[in-house]
Amino acid sequence: MAVYDEPSVTEENTVEAPPELRRALGPFQLIGIGIGIIIGAGIFVSTGTTAANFAGPSVMISYLIAGFGCALAGLCYAEFAAMIPVAGSAYSYTFATLGQFLAWVIGWDLILEYLAAASAVAVGWAGYFNGLMADLGIIIPEKFSSAPFIWKGGIDLVASGAVVNIPSAVLIGLLTVLLVIGIRASATFNGIMVLLKLTVVFLVIGFGLSHVQAANLTPFIPPNTGTWGAYGWSGIIRASGVVFFAYIGFDCVSAAAQESKNPQRNMPIGILGSLALCTVLYVLMCIVMTGVTKYTNLAVAQPVSVAVMAMGPGLDWLVKLTHLGATLGLGTVVLGLLLGQSRIFYAMSRDGMLPEVFGTVHPKFRTPYISTIGIGVVAAALSAFLPEDLLIEMVAIGTLAAFVLVCLSVIILRKTHPEVPRAFRTPLVPWVPIGGMLVCFGMMAGLPGATWIRFILWGAIGLVVYFLYARHHARTPSYALPRK
Repeated sequence: MAVYDEPSVTEENTVEAPPELRRALGPFQLIGIGIGIIIGAGIFVSTGTTAANFAGPSVMISYLIAGFGCALAGLCYAEFAAMIPVAGSAYSYTFATLGQFLAWVIGWDLILEYLAAASAVAVGWAGYFNGLMADLGIIIPEKFSSAPFIWKGGIDLVASGAVVNIPSAVLIGLLTVLLVIGIRASATFNGIMVLLKLTVVFLVIGFGLSHVQAANLTPFIPPNTGTWGAYGWSGIIRASGVVFFAYIGFDCVSAAAQESKNPQRNMPIGILGSLALCTVLYVLMCIVMTGVTKYTNLAVAQPVSVAVMAMGPGLDWLVKLTHLGATLGLGTVVLGLLLGQSRIFYAMSRDGMLPEVFGTVHPKFRTPYISTIGIGVVAAALSAFLPEDLLIEMVAIGTLAAFVLVCLSVIILRKTHPEVPRAFRTPLVPWVPIGGMLVCFGMMAGLPGATWIRFILWGAIGLVVYFLYARHHARTPSYALPRK
């Protein structure tokens, strides 16, 4: 079967027979999913903290560098998403081009990334939610709204005095139910939340641009303190590795390819459109936040609120609205990450890499409800008991590894299967994929050693699972290309 065809129903692949995932997503819904994931912790937290700690006003250059690297990888994702419109994102693309083993490696990495990311963002959401409730006069006891452990680095966890983070677990539970009900309902909810969130962002930018003071932007690149990564150009580079996390999630758009209407046209629009719009918003927010107050004032948990208060009196309503926007923003990020993770589980089960039960599609809602519920339960437990900083440390390296393999796959596929029709073609191959690989490798090199150790340990566990189960049950999917 050609890679661009829909999977057929035969005796050999009856496990993939109807009910199948519903194709309900158009280009604007896909862009909405992308924006819903990307505009979250990055714009409400990372912009201020990276400016204060690493780059100063030049943090906007860091966003441009990270956005450039993601755009190069995004062009490669767009080619694959249009050519192989199935669930699974980088896992499926790797299986189609590089084979079973590397597909398992990247799928295993993505499991860690999405689970940890969804849980970490849910913990961050709980903090903003508690602040929003306080604005309304409702105080949630800290012992029931934060993790029972504090991470001191390495494997050192100490008791915090709290019992459980109930708000984060409840959020994941509610979003899991929403994802089970259906992709159309989830996309509609996400679209409404994205519009509300963007309204807050536009208000902050609109009010803030008129309050920008040149003195706050000077010096644009603060001199290095003598320590690598503390301002200067090394600070810009270090900050780019940090704000890269703000872009994590655009690949979730490709995970929904099998639920996209006309994916050959709509997937590139969804991936590249969400990346472009979010980069513009990030840069504008950088200008506002470092322009209305000194960047050193932004090293707080709610830097956008600090920036709004610095604009002058009479904007208390915007501060409260910012709390609401951050709550909505982080909520839609969790929704998108849970969506992406469940579709990767669905894809790996479809190919025999995981037990078939994870590929079960609900006969009415036509969603992979078993994998969605399973992911939701584990993510809720992680968010209820583990601190945010520990979860964040587990996220990025798997994403960067996925980006590298997708870029490499484009180069290989152009050589081995030039005849396959491509509705969207990555431009300037091999230079664009090579550029994406180099930028992503550079970001990986900047990650701390502890992250690499956890990555290697998780990979070792994955190898055990592969040789004990996946290797013996995996089957070549219909979209895979013949080896040459």
